[in-house]
Amino acid sequence: MPKLNVFCGSSSFLFLCEVTRPLLITSQGTAVCLLTYSGGGEGSLDRLLPSVSSGLSARKRTTSQCKSEPPLLRTSKRTIYTAGRPPWYNEHGTQSKDAFVIGLCGGSASGKTTVARKIIEALDVPWVVLLSMDSFYKVLSPEQQVLAASNDYNFDHPDAFDFDLLTHTLRKLKQGKSVKIPVYDFTTHGRQKEWKTVYGASVIIFEGIMSFADKQLLQLLDMKIFVDTDSDIRLVRRLRRDITERGRDIEGVIKQYNKFVKPAFEQYIEPTMRLADIVVPRGGGNMVAIDLIVQHVHSQAALASAHQAQPLPQTLSVLESTPQVRGMHTIIRNKETSRDEFIFYSKRLMRLLIERALSFLPSQVRVVQTPQGEDYEGKAFHGKRITGVSILRAGETMEPALRAVCKDVRIGKILIQTNQDTGEPELHYLRLPKDIGEDHVILMDCTVSTGAAAMMAVRVLLDHDVQEDKILLVSLLMAEMGVHSVAYAFPQVKIITTAVDKKVNDLFHIIPGIGNFGDRYFGTDAPPDWSDEEMDEPSC
Repeated sequence: MPKLNVFCGSSSFLFLCEVTRPLLITSQGTAVCLLTYSGGGEGSLDRLLPSVSSGLSARKRTTSQCKSEPPLLRTSKRTIYTAGRPPWYNEHGTQSKDAFVIGLCGGSASGKTTVARKIIEALDVPWVVLLSMDSFYKVLSPEQQVLAASNDYNFDHPDAFDFDLLTHTLRKLKQGKSVKIPVYDFTTHGRQKEWKTVYGASVIIFEGIMSFADKQLLQLLDMKIFVDTDSDIRLVRRLRRDITERGRDIEGVIKQYNKFVKPAFEQYIEPTMRLADIVVPRGGGNMVAIDLIVQHVHSQAALASAHQAQPLPQTLSVLESTPQVRGMHTIIRNKETSRDEFIFYSKRLMRLLIERALSFLPSQVRVVQTPQGEDYEGKAFHGKRITGVSILRAGETMEPALRAVCKDVRIGKILIQTNQDTGEPELHYLRLPKDIGEDHVILMDCTVSTGAAAMMAVRVLLDHDVQEDKILLVSLLMAEMGVHSVAYAFPQVKIITTAVDKKVNDLFHIIPGIGNFGDRYFGTDAPPDWSDEEMDEPSC
């Protein structure tokens, strides 16, 4: 039987309860098993829903977690992966565990999205994806468009959703693969031309009114949560949302609610409450329930263990610390160094770093004839092409050094940012050369502290068919935490740097560090909570 660790309010004790029925989290924080449920319209769900007794046997789960190896770095502000590979890889570089999928169901405007965002905020890890069922409405025919314009089309029926595309998308995400998600326009009742690209995650939160209304979809959910909100509150929220955000008029919203929304809730949505593992009343305001859910996800998702005490990996190559190299580090680490000197000596280090990185590219013997008519046995690059990819913005400063030593090198750029509303890491800009999958890629970022931005950049390259053993990550300065994270996540990626510092503080600054490289190089002012990985720009 699945077991949930349940914290009761502010109590200091912990108890385990074996759950075979849905849990109701009361406003006082009490976890109550729902022993009975009476709801109308269950018969209408037979074609969609499996029976509880036969089709939904309890999963075997464990809440055990190694106490000697804390999987997360916890600070007063957030929780991040400190080290260890993203959970969809094992030590051999192959996928070992599917992503943990949380299904959120509930009536229209019940607060599902709010609950999802509160869970993401409480989890506070970079590898979380929020997937909304609203993106998967079917494209309407001209006749259906006319009905929708007069509020006579039923958007609250299972037939309104593209379950085939939805199941295919969620299955790929669960496997750690990238997907393209349609963007639905509620004003035109159609899909926008540009689809959103989302990359694999360790935790996927899937929310929608019909989240539990398909057998294949249910099989992909590891945890099922029903958000139960009073019908009057849902109606008020729907009126406010549809009028202000979707351009509807009040008469049309009320007409649609009475004709479609309310009957659909009673016939299709409310009966699925019996399938839920946890029932959450009051939506996003029930922090006790959200805390319980977050704790359970942490225990079930088997997040990667820390590896800070281990020796530095063999895939790491550190530039020899000669007096020249030490002298340049002394200058660029000095807070009193002028911007001109910082740029000059940074460029010198970059040139040495790129030269070092090129020595790890494959080569073959090549015999040439000298002007004296003698043969010379030398070496030549053994590969199709070399491509440089910079992680914006600081990584872009390394491009001139690469161009100076690699004639006709191709350049790509990646920008990853955190969505401030959802906490999702998102790919904001991507420009990669054509057929990059055949190239040896030099991935450039000036500083790497936790390694999260670098790991997601590597993930993007892998999704574009670049072979892992053809990726070289080069960075002027790295923290041991970032080295372990990248090396354990991608054991075939070669890591080259000029120095490795021991620590990362609570603000994710490398210690002793170099400061915010991008701001010092470009002469811009760093925000109060800057990080060494340009975390105001890429995602951590």
